[in-house]
Amino acid sequence: MRVEILSHTPEPEKLIATAAKLCYSKTGIDGIMDGLTPEKTERFISMLADMGHESPFEHAYFTFGIEGVSRAVLAQLTRHRIASYSVQSQRYVNKESFEYIIPPEIEAIPEAKKEFLDAMEEDRRHYVRLASLLKERHIKRLTDGGMDAKEAEKAAEKQAFEDARSVLPNACDTKIVMTMNVRSLYNFFRLRCCMRAQWEIRALAEEMLRKVRQIAPALFRTAGPPCVSGPCTEGKMSCGKAHEMREKYEKM
Repeated sequence: MRVEILSHTPEPEKLIATAAKLCYSKTGIDGIMDGLTPEKTERFISMLADMGHESPFEHAYFTFGIEGVSRAVLAQLTRHRIASYSVQSQRYVNKESFEYIIPPEIEAIPEAKKEFLDAMEEDRRHYVRLASLLKERHIKRLTDGGMDAKEAEKAAEKQAFEDARSVLPNACDTKIVMTMNVRSLYNFFRLRCCMRAQWEIRALAEEMLRKVRQIAPALFRTAGPPCVSGPCTEGKMSCGKAHEMREKYEKM
């Protein structure tokens, strides 16, 4: 898995403090950023967090480049609707040499890992065969319709990928560019950093949190699962490790 921040709002903490200042003072927009020292900015951020006033956090965004994650993670990720996504297309990209993500529980059992690897290679073989059969048929149809042979081959290949991808597994790798505002990131971290989240999206969320903390430490100081800044919200489903989780996120 690889996660990089491709872009972000310049001085995100100061921008959020600026928005908050407008809410709580008579200051006009001409001088609204005057006097916002790092110390005052941090106080505004803490005040907003304590009050639960999260709308100012929507003014700042982070854009992530993500590689080495599975389509299974993509399905979970896109449930977070206050975000923007661009995803590598399986319609236009040849996935004959697709990589795959092996779940740790499968990796730990040699027999299970062999079964998994065999399944991946079988999926690859079916994908290649289907793409070939479909491409051949599309070329004939397109050339019979008068299309130039070279253009027909190019068009047929893309059309073949569209249906051949149906046999690709959930473990198939993908690449994503994702943008979220800070308020949405708070919600994402609350849900996906929790021990009850699926292992891969939890690993992704933790890596994203490490990256944003390097840029805006005050903004994300208490970000993470609910138990980091308060009581666990999972009720009877709690992992029972709130103390360990708090220590982990303090050191992150």
